[in-house]
Amino acid sequence: MATRPALAAERRTVTGKAVSRLRKDGRLPGVVYGHGTDSEPVTIDAHEFEQLRKHAGASTLVDLKVEGGKARPVLISSIQVHPVNRRPLHVDLFAVRMTEELTVEVQLVSTGLAAAVENGGTLVHPTSSVKVRALPANLPDSLSYDLSPLVDFDTTITVADLIVPEGVTIQADPAEVIARVLAPRVEEAVVVEEGEAAAEGAESAGAEAVEGETPAEG
Repeated sequence: MATRPALAAERRTVTGKAVSRLRKDGRLPGVVYGHGTDSEPVTIDAHEFEQLRKHAGASTLVDLKVEGGKARPVLISSIQVHPVNRRPLHVDLFAVRMTEELTVEVQLVSTGLAAAVENGGTLVHPTSSVKVRALPANLPDSLSYDLSPLVDFDTTITVADLIVPEGVTIQADPAEVIARVLAPRVEEAVVVEEGEAAAEGAESAGAEAVEGETPAEG
């Protein structure tokens, strides 16, 4: 079993607008909460958290230690970020029970190449994540799928094509499209070009007719 990422926290007594001082000191305010437990205000080293969230998604279990205490598995439930610089302002950490199933959003990751793209098509991903339900220990960090079946513009990859680990249930419509290749819009371009060419031809013919006219004798 892979080692879970770890995060250290300190208890927080400062609340309200006063937490801005914590951010200036490089601390990120947060709250640890969970079913049947009281909410616990904490602070986390802001730089350490930034490094962690580069690799931890919504389904990644993190071992949290508050002031050196016993590690508790948590999920990064939500992050409030600054509207301009996108730096974290506050984080909610959900303390999980390893015996209770959870429903979380999991990112979809594509692998391989879509042959239809070589024919001028455009690869699109209408769905980038799906909700899954599983025990915390079984939650996948992501779900991958192969693009190689996309050999033409009619083929699609759907939720039903995802390979799901044992103990994990997808909470989404199996028919939902997650990848396809759109055909190039060449016909429309040809019609426009032909129309422009016809218009130019008519204009040239009209100009020649005008130049060939002789003044009427009066």
